[in-house]
Amino acid sequence: MEKQAVSQERRSRQTRSMAGRILSYFFLTLWAVIVLFPFYWMLLTSVKSYSAYNSEYVPAFFTLQPTLQNYFDAFSAVPLGRYFLNTLIYTGVTTVIMIVVVVLSAYAFARLDFIGRKITFTLFLSLMMIPNELVVITNFVTITNLGLRNTFSGLILPSIASVFYIYLLKENFEQVPEELYKAAKVDGTSDLKYLFKVMMPICQPTIVTIAILKIIECWNAYVWPRLITDNQAYFLVSNGIQEIRENGFGRENIPAMMAAVVVISVPLIVLFLVFHKKIMEGVSRGGTKG
Repeated sequence: MEKQAVSQERRSRQTRSMAGRILSYFFLTLWAVIVLFPFYWMLLTSVKSYSAYNSEYVPAFFTLQPTLQNYFDAFSAVPLGRYFLNTLIYTGVTTVIMIVVVVLSAYAFARLDFIGRKITFTLFLSLMMIPNELVVITNFVTITNLGLRNTFSGLILPSIASVFYIYLLKENFEQVPEELYKAAKVDGTSDLKYLFKVMMPICQPTIVTIAILKIIECWNAYVWPRLITDNQAYFLVSNGIQEIRENGFGRENIPAMMAAVVVISVPLIVLFLVFHKKIMEGVSRGGTKG
């Protein structure tokens, strides 16, 4: 009787576990459909012809006559290729400079012993409390006074430092045992050599995560590029979408606009799919001590 009762209890637990797993997968699948549907709709609209899209009184969730003409129009109606090149330059240069600044700053706060380090870092963190709108206004006035409007320098300079990324990497650096640092100093290793040979390889996932997040941030930047540039030669893909809407396809040609948005979105989607594990690993390691 006892064995039978234990067996029934085990089956009951297995049944509850299976029901909970099925319910979890159901809600996860439902949530995935909700999240991914806008991307599907964007892609579907981009392969519909202008006439087919306008003739739909009820939106169709598939098309039997897809066309790629909208993608050709995306590069002919406006200089989308130039927008891509500008964005690559802005994203690449900004990310490289920011990584150098963030790595050196985080290392100084994590390992170097100087007077007022804790107070300085506390004041540094307090900058995160300042609203972004105030920072944008200050940066705009500064860049304008320096005569750097409509230049890559004006686009790049306000984005080469990040308090949050410095804090994230500092927390990760502090997880590396201090005994390694003391042993390296005994062997006569310089601080820069220790940083490049020990700290950066150990904390590589967090550094890669910061680089990827910065790339995404630069690629999606809209307010600052739109504010500091009114010359089409310096437009990025983000504010290029507005140019497409106003001076390219017009407000009615939605399929062509969706084709441009797909072209602009694909690099970020591919980047995230390739490095999403690195992003999760870097964020989790940077936010956990011990």
